This record gives sequence, structure tokens and C-alpha cells, in this order.
Amino acid sequence: MTLRGDALAAFALALLLGAVWAWRDWGALSALHLPDADAMLRLQQVRDWLAGQGFADLRQHRLGAAPGIALQWSRLPDLVPGAIIAGLTPLLGAPLAELVAVIVWPTALFAVALLLVTRIARVLGGSAIARTATVVAAIAFPTTTIFLPGRIDPHGLQIVLLLIVIRALVARPAIEPGLVAGFAAAAGVVVGTETVPLLAAAGAAMAIEWLRARAGADDRMMGFGIGLGAGLLAASIVFRSALWNDAVCDGFTVTVWRAAVIAAFAPMGMALAARDIASPATRAVLGAIIVALIGTGIVLVAPECLAPGGGIDPLLVRLWGVQVGDAQSIFTAPLPTAIGYAGVMVAGVLASGWRLQATRDRRWAALLTVQLAAVLLSGVELRAAYAGAILAAPGLAAVIAAARARGAMTVIGAWFASAGMLYPIAAQALGPTRGGDASAAPGGCTAPATLATLRGLPPGGLLAPLDLGGYAIGATSLRVVGAPYPRNVAGNLAVYRFFLGDPAHAAAIAQGWHVRYVAMCGDSFDTAAGTSLAHALRHGQAPNWLVPIGRRDPAFALYRIDTRLFSERRAL
Repeated sequence: MTLRGDALAAFALALLLGAVWAWRDWGALSALHLPDADAMLRLQQVRDWLAGQGFADLRQHRLGAAPGIALQWSRLPDLVPGAIIAGLTPLLGAPLAELVAVIVWPTALFAVALLLVTRIARVLGGSAIARTATVVAAIAFPTTTIFLPGRIDPHGLQIVLLLIVIRALVARPAIEPGLVAGFAAAAGVVVGTETVPLLAAAGAAMAIEWLRARAGADDRMMGFGIGLGAGLLAASIVFRSALWNDAVCDGFTVTVWRAAVIAAFAPMGMALAARDIASPATRAVLGAIIVALIGTGIVLVAPECLAPGGGIDPLLVRLWGVQVGDAQSIFTAPLPTAIGYAGVMVAGVLASGWRLQATRDRRWAALLTVQLAAVLLSGVELRAAYAGAILAAPGLAAVIAAARARGAMTVIGAWFASAGMLYPIAAQALGPTRGGDASAAPGGCTAPATLATLRGLPPGGLLAPLDLGGYAIGATSLRVVGAPYPRNVAGNLAVYRFFLGDPAHAAAIAQGWHVRYVAMCGDSFDTAAGTSLAHALRHGQAPNWLVPIGRRDPAFALYRIDTRLFSERRAL
């Protein structure tokens, strides 16, 4: 009954919040205008797959230079939304089937995430904190943003898989939880590399228990290694993409697969080597030797993983990388943004640390290990806060439970400290954040009306700021030069050089890429030099080869290229 009750509570809360969010955003959702460019492109990838594109073909054929760009994504996150769309299209038609899929899938993931947090909290603190943790997790910003209706990008699935690993981590040590954690970790590697450091931290927490020779720790380590290795072997058959052999470390490629398979031998080796050894000191020596050997092997077979983003052009890193909000470091992000993202995550670390000190329960130590890894990883990328915020829920629920014995005001204070949604609101007092997307506002560059205008154009190539490029692929049939995806190096460089160069150079780029349309967003390239094409367009001084389409608007301007009017031709 406890599991059923926890499931009912989690699913009811997820359904309630999902319905509220869907109602709030219904105008955009009903037009299949999804919350971000990744979700739009993911939907288009599913459409292309259902329309006959190969399961192993992850190219977006309308992005960049022909024959398109192979994305670093995986087919695994496409399976459920694809099944929903394929199953409902004969009954409802494609648009309504897609609408159901983009609402149901993230809401279902949200429900599973809340259930897993509830079960983790019940193991750690019993019924006193379990249901409170459900509510704390449900309002844990920024995690909540990746479960919004329309968010069919893989981040929600990655959080669920990480929570499965954490649930196994706090369970009684045995081979069965280890197997579950291993299979979930393997799926996490297949989906994407963003959470691999956190999965490794969970493995490190298991290794600490092994080091202390806890009962069942050897079996759990063995199960984790077997599950990880077997899961990766199966995935290499099912989810091997057409560009499997590319020597890159940004997705599920043979490079990442080799590194992960070698890593799977570490827990198995530790479990076997110390089966009859109880001394922590001896185990530490054995563990250090095994880790050194495994680490050396990983470096030898996957040196690309030492710098997974090394293939990105420095110009793109400087111009585009700093604009990707959740890819910033917590140390370089504006203070309000850093507080909004990291506030509840840090509060959760303090709460879990307090519970560990008070209870000396090794399960709190295991959870805290992964939480600390999320905090450290946020020093590189803020998106680590997605995991850190929801992992804060059990500890913060324990704080709230303890506060109940101290009176109403203490309880209110504990809830304020635990409510992740309040941190970005409070941070507004320190200055504006970058949380809002002006381009998505009514009449903005990625607004439904703008995309409807682009959808009405005859086929051709579009050169536009990167964010609009991502939306345009999912909302139109146009071919797009640039979009916010790191593998599209040549196309993205062409976009920046087009807008930041002088009009003559821009004309040469347009010719080289066979561009038919140019779109300019009012909030893009606002610091461009006075000699640049972007500066000219912002001031209504388009060169004669750019013919305006429709009425020029400060937020969005659209042009057709008339190649007969190029005033100057020169090589790229």
C-alpha cells in the first residue's frame, strides 16, 4: 500500500502541475510551438524517423551543408513520443497526435521522477519526510523546467535514469540493486554524456561502501559492473548510429562506448579482487591499482574524452557559447541567474550534510556524494543544477520535518528555504536574469506568428540567428544554415560571419550557401560593429540585394535575396 500511495501522490501532483502548465502555455502548445529549440528539433527528428528516415540515421538533413548534420543525440528518447504519435495518428491525425505526445511524455517522466524521489526519501527518513519530499521535488527549480509540457528533449529522461541509480544506491546492498543501477547508467550513457560525471559519482559512492567492506557491497559492485557492461553491449547493437565510428566524445559513439565498457570493469574488478579481504587499507590499495589501470585504458582508447568540446571553433565558443544560459559556469553567470539555478541545490547539500552528521547513516553520505558532484559540475555548466535541485528534496524535507517541532514560524522558514521556485523570484531583486526569452514574446523572433510567416515561404535556404534556426527546422520546411548545435560548426560560423562581416562579405557567404531568405532578430548582434551587415539591418539600411518581405518590425525582419542585385562577388 505504501508504494501504491506514493505512486498515486506522485502521479496526481504531476498531473495537476502538468495540466496547469499546459493550460498556461496552451496558445503556444496547441500550435506545436514548443518551449525551446531543442524540443522543436527533437519533434522534427521523430517526424523524419516516422516518415521513413533510418533508425540509425540521426542526421538532420535540413541543417547545415548537404547532406545535413549528424546530431549527437540518440534514438532512445525518441521511442516513447514516437510510439505515441504513430499509435494515435490514425485516430486523431498527426497534429493532434503530436500535441498529445509532447504533453503526455514530459508529464509522465515528471511523475516517475517524483515517485523515485519519494521512494528515496522514504528509505532515508521514513514516512515523516517521504510525501514532503514529493512536494519539494515538484517545485524544485530549475528541474521543473525540463518537465514542462512540450519539453521532449532528453534532459527529463536523464534525470529519471539518474534517480533510478540513486534509488539503487540507497537500497540494501545486493546484486539486484546493482544490476538495476548498472542498466540505468548504461541507458544514461546512451541518452547523452551530460550526466556521466554524476553517474560516476554514484559509482564512487558505491566504491566507498565497498572500501569499508559493508555487507553486500561486493555483490552490488559486481551487479553494477555487469549491468553497465551488458547494457552497453545491447545498446551498441540497438542504438548504433550511422556515424558510430566518428572519433568524438559528445554522444553515444564507439569512442564513448569503449570508455564506458572499460569503466564497467572497475566495479567488477574491485568486487572480485577483494572478495575475501575485509581490511579497508588493503581494499584501498587494490582499488587504487584498479582505478589507475582502468583510467589508463580509458585515456588510451578515448583520448577525445579528455576534451569533449575540443572540436568547437574558438570563435563560436566566444560568440555563441557564452549565450547558452545553462552551459555557463556558475562563476561566470550573472549573480541572479546563479542564485536562481543553484540556490535550492546548495540548500539541499547543507540539509543532507546536516542529516549525515545527525544520523551517521551511510545512505545520506551516498546521496550527498552525488549532490556535491552536481555542485562541482555546476562550476563548469549550470545545467548540473537540474540534477542538484531535485536531489535536494529528501534533505530539505527532513529539515521541514524537524522544523515542525519548533513552531509555525520555523516551519514557514523551512518551506521558504526548500521552495526552489522562490530562488529565481528572490534573485530578481538583485537585477534582471536571462531567464526570459524575448524572442519568444508575441511578435518576437521565435513567436508562433513569426514561424507562421516562415512556414508560408516557398522552399529554400534560410540564414538566421541560431535560435531561430532551431525553431525553423521544426516549424517549417526550409533548409537552415545555422542552429544551436555544436556539430554544425561550418554552418554556425557562416551565420556569425554573415551578420558580423561587411555587406560585401555577407553577399559572398549567401552565394556560397545558396541562401534564399535572411531573417534578422531584433535582439541579435546588438554589439556588432558599425561596418557589419547586422548593424546595417538594425538601422534599416539593408543592401540592395536584400529585398524586404512584408512590413519591417523592430523584433523581426525578413528578406529575400535577389542574386541579380549583388553589388560585389568575392570568394569566401
